[in-house]
Amino acid sequence: MSKINWSEEVEKRKEQLLEDTKGLLKIPSILDETKGTKDAPFGPEIHQALTYLLDLGKESGMSAKDVDGYAGHLEMGSGEELVGILCHVDVVPAGEGWTVDPFGAEIKDGKIFARGAIDDKGPTMAAFYAMKIIQELKLPLSKRVRMIIGCDEESNWQCVRYYFKNEEMPDFGFAPDADFPIINAEKGIFDVEFTLGGDSGNYDGLQLMSFESGQRLNMVPDRAAAKIKGSDLENIEKAFVSYAESKGMQCNSFIENGEIKLQTEGKSAHGSTPEIGKNAGLELAEFLNGYTFSGQGKAFLALLEAVTGEYTGNKLGIAAEDDASGKLTVNSGVMKFNSDGGKVGLNIRYPVTHNSNEIEETLFKRAKDDNWDLRIIENNPPNYVDEKHPLIKTLQKVYEEQTGEKGDLIAIGGGTYARSLNTGVAFGALFPGREDVAHQKDEYMYIDDLLRASAIYAQAIYELAK
Repeated sequence: MSKINWSEEVEKRKEQLLEDTKGLLKIPSILDETKGTKDAPFGPEIHQALTYLLDLGKESGMSAKDVDGYAGHLEMGSGEELVGILCHVDVVPAGEGWTVDPFGAEIKDGKIFARGAIDDKGPTMAAFYAMKIIQELKLPLSKRVRMIIGCDEESNWQCVRYYFKNEEMPDFGFAPDADFPIINAEKGIFDVEFTLGGDSGNYDGLQLMSFESGQRLNMVPDRAAAKIKGSDLENIEKAFVSYAESKGMQCNSFIENGEIKLQTEGKSAHGSTPEIGKNAGLELAEFLNGYTFSGQGKAFLALLEAVTGEYTGNKLGIAAEDDASGKLTVNSGVMKFNSDGGKVGLNIRYPVTHNSNEIEETLFKRAKDDNWDLRIIENNPPNYVDEKHPLIKTLQKVYEEQTGEKGDLIAIGGGTYARSLNTGVAFGALFPGREDVAHQKDEYMYIDDLLRASAIYAQAIYELAK
């Protein structure tokens, strides 16, 4: 058989690939369990996105299965061994500040703009078209290839847990949901929530009436607002404006009925890389911690002080580092306070060789010392595949042949579906040197990158399954 020009095969299908990608991106598939049903537990829009992809697969001659709305899969090929491609169709909320419709799938300047363009609908369509090309060329396979489509990756991963309780575990595979070349080490992900009881009455001095920032633990909050009651509010307002200017932040404030409302605007980023965002909640807390508050507001701000100004868990006493995956990071994703009490949700990414029990013990001690309650939301263990594994060797070969660049192995703080496999790595689709705009306003994917990734995935899937 003559050598296949994978890029040429993708180019032949470019227009349809773009149309199908736009169709998927236009579905606002954000988690909404309040509208969940037996067949669509995460809400109708996420199920619509799942069905859209399953229908495309059926049209291409693949077998398709909807696993009770939690997940689904498309399969082709034959044989005992199973190669898994793990993708997801849910997206984080769009947030504010977009210059285009976040679900318009607008193409301009060689990019396609939409929430989910790079995380993970664009890469998902690249992987789907890779399978479609192999199917249409009728290439012989000795293994089955299965695209597993998750619906709750951006929240609690109920989808893959449910899926693998009911369906076959692949022998090995990859998730097109991170960076090229190959990610063989993913930090552990530890989500915790500190909670604090409400105030028992009125106190003298400044009172924190409310504080709100963040929607998801795995997003750096780009908005924050607080209400304060007390005296000398005009001077607080002046100091706040000066503080915001010194930080290069947008801010807003107004005084009414003996209260001042303060608002800040930061920069959102993925929770695995808090250092590239600007946490609006922590910036606002840093300003407020320059004043003395009474009651529970004081305790709430004291905890935020322990996560302000650094992202490595140093002030919390949980800092850690290893050669394989680097430093532990902490993202303060949800911060809320009112008369009923407060809560602070942290998203902690810890090194692959680190014992999470140490983190847990330290945080529980901190909570006890400061009269907080601590709840462990989830502890997702690290993922690591040895560099000598055949999966790694195959993907390196393909990446180097397709790009002419070295297929280096890298470690990330992000958690991809690769860790839900017994043996899995993350493989693209963000190319080296490209800005990571996942979870940010005006999220996009370069059209050229969508096409390049499709060709890489097509060859990779074929090499793994031939």
